[in-house]
Amino acid sequence: MSGISRTILFVRLFFLFWCSFIFLSSNAQLCIGSLGDPVVNLTFGSGANTGQGFTAPGYTYVASSCPNDGFYTITSSTSGCFGNSWHTVNADHTGNGAFLLVNASNQPADFFITTVSGLCPNTTYEFSAWIMNVLISATGIQPNLTFNIETPAGVILNTFNTGNIAVSPQPDWKQYGFFFTTTPGNPVIVLRITNNAPGGIGNDLALDDITFRPCGPVLSSSIQGSSNIVDQCINLQSNYTFEAVVSPGFLLPVYQWQVSTDSGVLWKDIPGANTLLYQRQPTPAGNYWYRLTVAESGNAGLSACRIGSNVLIINVFPKPVINAGPDRMILSGKQTLLTATSNDINNVFNWMPPDYLSSTTILNPVAAPDRDMYYSLFAVSPNGCTNEDQVFIKVVAGIFVPTAFTPNNDGKNDYWKIPYLEPMPGVSVRVYNRWGQKVYQVIGAEVNWDGYLSGIPQPAGTYVYFIHFTDGTPDMKGTVHIIR
Repeated sequence: MSGISRTILFVRLFFLFWCSFIFLSSNAQLCIGSLGDPVVNLTFGSGANTGQGFTAPGYTYVASSCPNDGFYTITSSTSGCFGNSWHTVNADHTGNGAFLLVNASNQPADFFITTVSGLCPNTTYEFSAWIMNVLISATGIQPNLTFNIETPAGVILNTFNTGNIAVSPQPDWKQYGFFFTTTPGNPVIVLRITNNAPGGIGNDLALDDITFRPCGPVLSSSIQGSSNIVDQCINLQSNYTFEAVVSPGFLLPVYQWQVSTDSGVLWKDIPGANTLLYQRQPTPAGNYWYRLTVAESGNAGLSACRIGSNVLIINVFPKPVINAGPDRMILSGKQTLLTATSNDINNVFNWMPPDYLSSTTILNPVAAPDRDMYYSLFAVSPNGCTNEDQVFIKVVAGIFVPTAFTPNNDGKNDYWKIPYLEPMPGVSVRVYNRWGQKVYQVIGAEVNWDGYLSGIPQPAGTYVYFIHFTDGTPDMKGTVHIIR
């Protein structure tokens, strides 16, 4: 025997010993290594139906949540059955669907058979199902089930017996499961569940959430120098190194790091992340879950063949969204309201400097500076992320209104403008000709008249303007001359 052959034999024997140890040390024989995502997940849907792709030899479907001996149903709840001798079951195992409810036939028999495809060849899988004894009385017959995984030709790949499933004072879903290894080629298998106990008074059970998941050696991942959950702000992200350790059991393992942005519902392979180490780079804000998946070479491209590590979580929080508001202009001795905005009222605010402000911790303080001032608004989100913005207040002794302009397109004095008036909130300016016709108007915006009305140049002459203030400043009236 060559050295390579001896190595392969040793690894396979080690893995068989590892699985055997699990079988002997666990009542339910569930995987204590690492699992992959469910390849098959029979949930019985979300309501009553008659199919689900299996047959129940000797049993008859009935559209009742209290089936009699030899009958079964698919339901999302059951109550008041047989003089309240059954538990009231208000939901399936996960709380959001339906389950199979069986009242055993008088003779022990198979009650669930289904064919499963889509598994990987030469791969170890964990089969599991959730069972409930719905009977309340401890004197009734207890369910006793045997699970068989078979080839379509009837060759048993593995079998497991639950023993008697005892009653419980309250509805209690219990998980049962075991391992099996698929055959080479096209590994179609048959799942057969047999009820070993007779019917009559008792032996009434509910079945839900049958799953097949690839199982393999222990696969453990971690973040170097950190816990496995990291919270950070988008503008203060660090580069983290993920590392993983895989216990013996693979011959030619292929590694692939994955990321999920929806809390593990969908996983995507990260291109090029194919070693036990992965260097995470900064990302946009969001919640990121990471894991390493492993499969044997040749099966790595099939998700049904992979096992996955524990999850590493990086939460990237955005900066608070703030705006200190538009710049302002006030007359000396006046005040103005700062109209800052924020995306979250739970942010903590602070204005700097505090001079001439009615408050430094609210979004909209009143400012009454006696000189030009820049104010900075700082915000801290509930997640501890920070942001800042700035507003400028121009303090002027008075409003200077030009009395003439020459709109002749020579680049000199072509527009009538009133300096600093724009930052004053709510100020309106109107201009009228000598016949009382309004030829120009602007509210809360820059005064920048080109001497036109609806695209028509206005004649040279004298025009009257009115300036209205909303802060109590007296209105202004005067004349402006168009010179052509």
